[in-house]
Amino acid sequence: MPTSMLEGQSRFNLNYWDDKKTVNAFHSHLEYEIYYFHKGSCRYLIGDKIYLLSPGDVIIMDGLTLHRPRVFEREEYVRSTIHFESDYFKEILSAMNMEELLRPFSSLKSHCINLESQDRADFEAVLKRMNEHNIKKENPISGYRFQLAFIELLTLLYSFLKREIDEKSEGEKGSPGQMDYVQRVVSYIEHHYMEDLSMEKLENELHLNRFYLSKMFKKVTGFTIFNYLYQRRINQAKIDFLVHPDRSVTEVSFLIGFKHPAHFSRVFKKLTGMTPEQYKKSLG
Repeated sequence: MPTSMLEGQSRFNLNYWDDKKTVNAFHSHLEYEIYYFHKGSCRYLIGDKIYLLSPGDVIIMDGLTLHRPRVFEREEYVRSTIHFESDYFKEILSAMNMEELLRPFSSLKSHCINLESQDRADFEAVLKRMNEHNIKKENPISGYRFQLAFIELLTLLYSFLKREIDEKSEGEKGSPGQMDYVQRVVSYIEHHYMEDLSMEKLENELHLNRFYLSKMFKKVTGFTIFNYLYQRRINQAKIDFLVHPDRSVTEVSFLIGFKHPAHFSRVFKKLTGMTPEQYKKSLG
């Protein structure tokens, strides 16, 4: 059930055990978000990623990436969500030397993990306690305990995600110049993946030697530029099949930048383990 803002302000909003089904378009917001899936069935789209959710899944988001749930008419959909103003809590946590607790949101941007056994029980217990204190928000003591419980929740999340944060930091090692160049490549692909791209075109558009670009991208990311491009296109195809089920495989292949549907089918199967037709059918 929905509950109200922390101290009557828009800096924090807890929506606990919400089972209402609403049609949500893609949206974004400035607040950080914690999304916990209690039970039911849902596919969650964040940027170019699709998560098939299971009970116990937690999603963290920086909020700025476009996102939306896809719910099913005959399935339950129960979740709890928390939206909170990042700058406000960064200031509070910084005063306690605990600003690191917000690092999962700034480092991972969006990420999904499944909690099991004791981790799940601990997380759900804190969520429930937050809701109980928020209901009694007119009581100052409950307000203090609510905020302490939220810090405990952030601490749990940080402990669950620390390994992913460390691995991401390790994978991003490289000179600042290299990172800037790789970001330029990624940004260019994000805006032009549907076009006919080649190393020659990237060289001309980014004013970087194609051989240096290839070597540097592989060093920083661990895969080639075209591995990345194909993965981006296939992720987009998955979203198109989900959001626009009336589109044919051939139509989607052209929309995402493949000149030949047969090539699209080969790449799709290599990256997903199934043909585009099989994937569409699996979506129901």
